[in-house]
Amino acid sequence: MIDLRKNEAQLKRTIQRAKERNIIIPTFQQLKNPQLIPHKIKAKLMHISLWDINPYNLFRVTWKNQPIPRGGLFGGVNYIELPKEMTGVDARIIALVGKWFPTGSHKVGATFGCLVPRLITGQFDPTSQRAVWPSTGNYCRGGAYIATLLGCESIAILPEEMSKERFEWLSTVAGEVITTPGGESNVKEIYDKCRELRKTRSDIVIFNQFDEFGNYLWHYQVTGHAMEEVLRRVMSRDDRCAGVVLCTGSAGTLGCGDYLKERFPTSKIAAAEALQCPTLLLNGFGAHRIEGIGDKHVPWIHNLRNTDIVIAVDDNNCMNLIRLFNELAGKDYLKKQGIPQKTINALPLLGISSVGNLLAAIKFSRYYELTSKDVVLTVFTDSMELYRSRLKQLQKTHGEYTELEAVRDYHRYLMGVLIDNMMELSYYDRKRIHNLKYFTWIEQQGREVDELNAQWYDYPDYWKRIQSKASEIDRLVEEFNERTGLLKRL
Repeated sequence: MIDLRKNEAQLKRTIQRAKERNIIIPTFQQLKNPQLIPHKIKAKLMHISLWDINPYNLFRVTWKNQPIPRGGLFGGVNYIELPKEMTGVDARIIALVGKWFPTGSHKVGATFGCLVPRLITGQFDPTSQRAVWPSTGNYCRGGAYIATLLGCESIAILPEEMSKERFEWLSTVAGEVITTPGGESNVKEIYDKCRELRKTRSDIVIFNQFDEFGNYLWHYQVTGHAMEEVLRRVMSRDDRCAGVVLCTGSAGTLGCGDYLKERFPTSKIAAAEALQCPTLLLNGFGAHRIEGIGDKHVPWIHNLRNTDIVIAVDDNNCMNLIRLFNELAGKDYLKKQGIPQKTINALPLLGISSVGNLLAAIKFSRYYELTSKDVVLTVFTDSMELYRSRLKQLQKTHGEYTELEAVRDYHRYLMGVLIDNMMELSYYDRKRIHNLKYFTWIEQQGREVDELNAQWYDYPDYWKRIQSKASEIDRLVEEFNERTGLLKRL
């Protein structure tokens, strides 16, 4: 759960550090509704770039940043609706866009949700401890960034086969970068490194996105609220929210599905994964190329009791589509298919896992035979800005991308999407997947079996206790800011 007990001695040192570094922390309410952000902070942001290492950028950990790299303030939720000419289905597929967060990915929000509760209670001491961010990519980037804004030293841990862009940027922000063997699917190796660090270093606190409920809470509160705003804007009286479809990764973003189900009770939650590593679908294993999602275990923070369907996506389809969406021959062919130029211009907003989310949303729409009255929500986690080296590798391996290849990819991987490798979950299907947590979290990571059982049998109260923590965290944030005195001195 999220522990909000105070360590006053460490809290005093944290408050002093905040005074010295001019750190003001936003509330969940301000991240959901930036209109609540003080005008003097907005005035500061007008002179700051989106990725700048500046504490005021904590207020940009929101879906509502103006989509510009410097000096932007806030508007509506950043999202894109994809036309039928691109999806091949009648359902309206709408995706929130992660590029316009600091670091270029919405994962930075999850790290905010994990670190801030520890700081405002004094459970983490930035003067003597380092924050460790184990991840397969964007989470450790976001963690290193947020830690730096909050005056904390950090250690990033990620697999050695992740994209070049991740390592280049991390080297400028994280105090230390540790690589582990393998690629996207090698999560256990990251855990093993964390266990080693615990034994050899006393100055670290590990923020594991797969079991930190601050990750789940941020998405329940902020992402869920953003999706609701989009739905209220785009739906007419007769329209339906069909559900939210997301690649699991840490499963934190799926928390938004819990939020939406409370407001749209007939909506569903679909968890997607790579076909090459079908852990949820087949209790399977393997390796894949959809950077941004982790595998071979079930995250501790995944609410399986509320998950309706599992969808596997072939990583080969994703890799072909990033060429279709970003190479000249691909964009030219998309235009010939009647896809608006505005949509084509926006396609670089989709990174590799974003394409996975899109394909899963199409499969979801086909499986349930959705109509034009149905709205399906997903997230474009990050953009191709973080994967240009992958495009170069594909170009080097396969040569120039041609119109013939664009024809193949458009008709096979978009128009030809089928409903294969999917499973609508019964009560016992859900329980089977939930029980997989035992092997990772109880046997390997030392969590309590009583809590594992509480997640299932104390449903939904277990999850509601987590969801209710946001208001208490906001109260503690306001108290923290009051004690630093920085808001008054703005």
